[in-house]
Amino acid sequence: MTRSKSANIRGRKPQREAENSARNSPRARHGGKSGPPSEAWLYGEHAVMAAIANPARKIRRLVLTKAKLETLDEETRGRIEEQVAPELTDKDGIAKLLPDQAIHQGIALLPSPLPDRSLEDLTRESGQGTMVVAILDQVTDPHNVGAILRSAAAFNVAAVILPDRHSPPVTGVLAKAASGAVEVVPIIRVGNLSRALDQLAELGFWRIGLDGQAEQELEQAAASFTKIAIVLGAEGKGLRQLTARTCDLLAKLPISSQVESLNVSNAAAITFYELARAARLSKS
Repeated sequence: MTRSKSANIRGRKPQREAENSARNSPRARHGGKSGPPSEAWLYGEHAVMAAIANPARKIRRLVLTKAKLETLDEETRGRIEEQVAPELTDKDGIAKLLPDQAIHQGIALLPSPLPDRSLEDLTRESGQGTMVVAILDQVTDPHNVGAILRSAAAFNVAAVILPDRHSPPVTGVLAKAASGAVEVVPIIRVGNLSRALDQLAELGFWRIGLDGQAEQELEQAAASFTKIAIVLGAEGKGLRQLTARTCDLLAKLPISSQVESLNVSNAAAITFYELARAARLSKS
């Protein structure tokens, strides 16, 4: 199947325009790069334990209750003590460091930010079989982004791509919703989503936009591809017109006509499952 022959395939930018965009934006050639990383406390047992277990993380401070410290095994204590001395306090002391009503479960961690990732990293990580990445088009709710990351980890999505603007930073709220997936699924931030989609096409990905009004269902749309970039739109608004036009094709989930749409994090979970299931069936 070629990009130019599918009934639902969207037009690509003229070559000259694409070349001009690349020349005018060094960020685009490097897959986009986020601005200076912000510091944020992580809290809650799953988020903190996943960060401690991640060798790419450096611990700056760890604050926890005595009761929580006593639950840690020797290996975990050893990893912590190699980097920092744990600070013992009570639950109120931890709460003072965090946003209001943060459910910290007696433990909070201030880590160094994770290293920046780029789209080019995907070529180094690609192997045999199906590879799926997710692109979030202005999904702004950190709970939704965290839930999407958690589903991405569950179904082996290779990366989640976010625009620098109109997407939340990786704060404790997002990390807690992700339940440790922030440490597992690479997050790639890009300066221009349209250019990033063009780069993904150059890397061999087929860009499928999720749209409830599409003619094809996802299973049919993705059947022929092994490198898939699934594009999910913002809460309530869906895909922006420019983003939809940049996609190669649009697809919908096979949901009942009694429901107009799903929350973006629910739609993502179903999408990732469908693509993972299709990949398993193709191997059998």
